[in-house]
Amino acid sequence: MTKDDRKIREKLQQKTWNEIKTNDSWGIFKIMSEFVEGYEKLSKIGPCVSIFGSARSKPGDADYTMAEEIAFRLTQSGFGVITGGGPGIMEAGNKGAHRGNGTSVGLNIELPFEQHDNPWIDNDKNLNFDYFFVRKVMFVKYSQGFVVMPGGFGTLDEFFEALTLIQTKKIGQFPIVLVGTDYWSGLLDWIKKTLVNDGKISKEDLDLFILVDTADEAVDRFVEFYEKYDLKPNF
Repeated sequence: MTKDDRKIREKLQQKTWNEIKTNDSWGIFKIMSEFVEGYEKLSKIGPCVSIFGSARSKPGDADYTMAEEIAFRLTQSGFGVITGGGPGIMEAGNKGAHRGNGTSVGLNIELPFEQHDNPWIDNDKNLNFDYFFVRKVMFVKYSQGFVVMPGGFGTLDEFFEALTLIQTKKIGQFPIVLVGTDYWSGLLDWIKKTLVNDGKISKEDLDLFILVDTADEAVDRFVEFYEKYDLKPNF
């Protein structure tokens, strides 16, 4: 490479870097717009529970049926339902809320696969996000608790983020309900035998969530918890 070639390359690299910095600055406004829209729409939804789980579950699957039933029963106990707005467990949650004539919220996100709006979301409560971190803020800020159905990396991410925020007292404690002993027992055994025994978490941290196997058990956890506390957003 000649001296002139190196100069040209350096100029091109500097130009690209400047463009990146400029795009980063303008990206702040896109992020702000997603926060503003989310705050404006979700501040009016009332007490809701978020339901997480696999986008790959199909109608007729046991997990899908369970999520729909939990969502339905939540509405009968005065809660609305928030999901990620897509297919699978998310669709089941919105479907159950719709069947119960309750609030049905979908926080959708643009993804290269799996994700598309399901038809059971209230028309005025269907939001779309480009940024995962903005979307996750909405789940925590406007939920009175989480139901965690069997799922993959995204479900685990949402579960552990909630645990971390509560553990570190960045938010107030709210119910986190894992559904499905067969599915979650391996993970929970590892948490107890490795994280607790190695001192990475405290034994008391295991009280931040419960494991259930029925829709009644799941819903009862929220009803019992909020008999002791006023329902309010997690500001």
